[in-house]
Amino acid sequence: MITAQQGHLTVVPPPDRATSAEQAVCTLPVTPAAAPALRHFATTSARGWGLGDDVRDALALVVTELVANVVLHSGSADVTLRLHLLPTQRSVRVEVRDAGHWHPRPARPDPAAPLDADEGCAERGRGLAIVEACALRTAVRLTPDGTTVRADLPLG
Repeated sequence: MITAQQGHLTVVPPPDRATSAEQAVCTLPVTPAAAPALRHFATTSARGWGLGDDVRDALALVVTELVANVVLHSGSADVTLRLHLLPTQRSVRVEVRDAGHWHPRPARPDPAAPLDADEGCAERGRGLAIVEACALRTAVRLTPDGTTVRADLPLG
């Protein structure tokens, strides 16, 4: 397992390689620097696991989108990125956890209706759709302690 707390990286072997998936964990303060730092942490971890360029690119995009959402909307002091390499499922799981309390975004009255000019050029509001397009599965878990967003990305 690779762990990092407040920017200090430590490599710790899993207790039992036969039953434990490879993991990488990093917790950082929620600042604008968190997204690029966690993106670098994720792609470095993926490179260490021997994952290809396509997987690393998708991982970088998903981590950037999820961490940017935390920075912009959560109100949390810290953000934790946890990666799980799941070779038997042919995927890598991305989990981004924060201590914030999110409110669901209001749905568009008619999702099938064409976007108006302002919506079509909007700079925000597409992050989770991008994550879902890259992932096999996504999930959001809201608890009294915060929010965890999970995305399972295919290994190829």
